Parts: sequence; structure tokens; C-alpha cells
Amino acid sequence: MPSTAIVILNWNGQRMLAEYLPSVIQHSEGAEVVVADNASTDGSIAFLREHFPEVRVLVLEKNWGFAGGYNKALAQVDADYYVLLNSDVEVTAGWLQPLETFMDRHPEAAACQPKLRAVADRGSFEYAGASGGFIDRLGYPFCRGRIFDTVERDEGQYDSVEEVFWTTGACMLIRSADYHAVGGLDARFFAHNEEIDLCWRLRNRGRHLYCVPESVVYHVGGGTLPKGNPRKTFLNFRNNLTMLYKNLPERELRGVMLRRWFLDYLAAWQTLILNRNWGDFRAIYQARHAYKKWRHDFDADRQTICAEVSIPQRKSYSILWQYYFHQRKKYSCLVDKKTS
Repeated sequence: MPSTAIVILNWNGQRMLAEYLPSVIQHSEGAEVVVADNASTDGSIAFLREHFPEVRVLVLEKNWGFAGGYNKALAQVDADYYVLLNSDVEVTAGWLQPLETFMDRHPEAAACQPKLRAVADRGSFEYAGASGGFIDRLGYPFCRGRIFDTVERDEGQYDSVEEVFWTTGACMLIRSADYHAVGGLDARFFAHNEEIDLCWRLRNRGRHLYCVPESVVYHVGGGTLPKGNPRKTFLNFRNNLTMLYKNLPERELRGVMLRRWFLDYLAAWQTLILNRNWGDFRAIYQARHAYKKWRHDFDADRQTICAEVSIPQRKSYSILWQYYFHQRKKYSCLVDKKTS
């Protein structure tokens, strides 16, 4: 029977641990529960040792971010399956078994995720993963159940097992062998888009990813960097561009990047003119500059990663065009260019 380790990365999340860790311990029979602490200053470590002595605590010497923190932690964890689990996730009875069973039966699968619902609105999908992730031809991510800021009610419409392009870092079960085979998460990203980059590298190696909606968890979301934080905007734009540079086939790179140059600056001016948001305006400009400055640091990665492979879950259409021009705001309404 494969072994499973549930690894929660924590940074100043004592309140979240107090709220949601009990559900993980209660409903994860047979799995080791590990909390890796990214040099918290809020008393998280002492709290864990006092209230949850059954949990293994890994103390990291500094805040390595989401990507680096997980790499440091998972190098110290011996298991067949890792579950990357955010500290603000409430799991439910029986959540783990469908994921493990699916992976046991599908050796071609590198990773899978459950269905994510929102803690704040338990009948709706949660932004960071919903019922499985995809990207469009220009690198914009979206989910079954969530496109941009439109989040659907969960009425069972996406309850089928589905092969996806990316599985959410909020709750991802991944084979340890696959994780280490591609070098884990890219620590240079620090946070945001790092799990999509990991999934793209796995897909380029012919591995497969799935959403298994029989498993359900509830996610708060935005705990470390809430939505609208300029730092989050910066990381999202910089890392998304870097992910494209690392993974896009050569035949697409120039065309995609030219379009993204235009669309990114359009987004910056839109947020300034329509929302008077100077923070996000500056963050997008800074992200473009940071990407240009460091992109050649990833040339070696590009030579070993990018592949001329067709991945159906990387959609051929523009999600911006579908969403804003055609007003298709639900995943079930999207029309693939090949069939429209």
C-alpha cells in the first residue's frame, strides 16, 4: 500500500492551523501529517508542539516562499505520495481515499486534486482550483467552475473525473517520484504560478493530471497575500510570463509574448483608469521589467523543458475573447476554436 504524507507549509498561520488542522488530523487516517514552518514569528511552532504533538514539525531557517519552502520540506519527507495542502483548507470525511485510489489505479497520473469549495460560501467553488485547472493559448489560467472573477455555484455540473492542465497547489496529491523527477517547484518563483509551471513540466514529459471531484475540501484562500495586494499582482504577472518563457514551444514563443506585451500593458492602464489603482498599475510595470531582466536566467531550463508536444488541456482559444467578447463566463459555455 503506497504511503502518503500530508505536508502543510506554514508562515505566521497559527490562527489557520488552529481552525483547520483538526479536520486534517481527524479525516486523514493512515497518512502522516507534517507542518513545515517557513520561519514564522507568530508562535506557530510552540503552538503546534503544545496542541498537536502527533504532527511532525519541520523548522525551516527562513521564509523560502511557497515554492522553495515545499522543496526544502519535501526533501525531508519519505512517502510515495505527497499532499501539498494549504493551512487554510478544511478537509471532509473520506476526502483522501478517492485521491489515493485514483492514483493507485492510474499509473500514468502524476498528480490529482479534489474539488475545492469556498469556506465563505460553501455552495460555491473556490477561486484557487475549483474543479480542475486549464490555461488558454496565451497562458491565462482558469478552472472548471471559475473564470477570472466569475465563480460558479457547485450544482454537480463538474462532478466527472476530468483530465486537466494543472492541479491546484492549495490541495494537490502528487507522486513523490514525479515531483523529484522534474526538480520540484521552481523556487525562483517564490509564490504564484509555481504549481502551474510544475504541472506544465510534468505534461511536457508525458505525465497526466486529473481532478477527482468525489473528494471535496473547503478553502479560505488569499490568506498570505490577499487579493488586490500589489505584491501578489507583481508575482502573478512576472511568474506567468516566466512560466511561458520556460515551457512554450519555440514556434509559439514570439507570437505569444508579443500579444502578452500588449495585453499586460493594457491591463495596467485599465486598472489605473477604471479603478484608480496605482499599486497594481506599478506592480504590472515592475513585473514586466523584472521578467525582462531575469528571463535569460531560464535559458538552460528552456532548453531542457520546452517540448513540441500537443497538450489538449492547454486550450487553443483565448479565454479573454471568450469571456469579454462572447460573454461566456462559465466553463461549460466555452467553445473550442476547433469546433466553433
